[in-house]
Amino acid sequence: MKKKLALLLVLVMLFTLFAAGCGNTDEGGDKVVKIGVFEPATGDNGAGGKQETLGVQYANSVQPTVEIGGETYTVKLEIVDNESSPEKGVSAAQNLVTSGVSIILGTYGSGVAIAAGKTFSDAGVPAVGITCTNPQVTLGNDFYYRICFLDPFQGTVLANYAWEQGHTKAYCLNKMGDDYSAGLVNYFSKAFEELGGKVVKEEFEQGNADFAANIATAKKNGCDVFFAPVSTEAAALIIDQADAQKIGMPLLAADTWDSNVILGAAKGTDLEIVVTTFYQEGGDETFDKGVKAWIEGDSTNLANNGGNSEIAAVTAMGYDAYFLALEALKAAGSTDPAKVQEVLSGVTYEGVCGKIVFGENGDAVRDMAVVKKCNTTDGVWEFVSNQYVK
Repeated sequence: MKKKLALLLVLVMLFTLFAAGCGNTDEGGDKVVKIGVFEPATGDNGAGGKQETLGVQYANSVQPTVEIGGETYTVKLEIVDNESSPEKGVSAAQNLVTSGVSIILGTYGSGVAIAAGKTFSDAGVPAVGITCTNPQVTLGNDFYYRICFLDPFQGTVLANYAWEQGHTKAYCLNKMGDDYSAGLVNYFSKAFEELGGKVVKEEFEQGNADFAANIATAKKNGCDVFFAPVSTEAAALIIDQADAQKIGMPLLAADTWDSNVILGAAKGTDLEIVVTTFYQEGGDETFDKGVKAWIEGDSTNLANNGGNSEIAAVTAMGYDAYFLALEALKAAGSTDPAKVQEVLSGVTYEGVCGKIVFGENGDAVRDMAVVKKCNTTDGVWEFVSNQYVK
């Protein structure tokens, strides 16, 4: 009897593993494939994570099924909140792995992506970063890919832009222990100094809400541009205090500032705010029209987008990532994560943010960043230029 029970338990376990790797069925008997969405909905990067998730959810509403191996599967999104925390992100990543996903998308925030990378690779489940730009995300991890440009490129683009605008002394601010902001400050500083510029650097601790001293330091040292590639939560505080202190120089930042949080904080101020990012509204009229109507048609979507239908670049990138995942599933001809991993490096997709082709270390080949400026009167982003590294 005990032997029969043990055999039965083994068979149940094998069936569970098979189902996890080869798709499941819903209550109606339809085949289901699961795509994991590994994003923050809370914490420092919650606002950006929600907008990135919106892009994936909208794409799923546009195409909720996929043909895999000659059969139609319904795509189910398994969404977890990694809370913008490297520590809690590991647990969230494990939850996705055990839920039986075939591929994972995310996350907004390089530090959390780096922390979760080992969990994905140990489980043999491929992950595709959407806007996590730090090189360490994919370096040495065969199971982590990404569709965005990298920070060495973005930092250099920002330095070139600042120099071309006539700025010669930059104040740079990052958060202690934050891979994203520290990395960007490093890449920007190196490129800016190579051009002939000078740099003043400072850091702030987790939880800091007073940036008055940082603004005062920038002014005292004769800086003519203020570079702070920090989270949207810290950025909103910097904007408020920079306006109150009449900072007198442009605020320059990277993709995290491309957010409705920033638009709301900057509206009505006299500040000049310039960011680099992945997409500007107007880049694809069909996508713009569709996602705006979808956001406006649901109160939860509207709230997750910051209360209006202004399109964030991370939303467009999330949209592209979903369709790339579908292409990978179709190419694999299977929902087995191992089969998806085998083909992923060769998958390409022409998205609203440009063509996605994977190169070295599983990083997308990107050579252009969108530069846009905040219209502080109307509270919208305005296209400035497409910036390339010379």
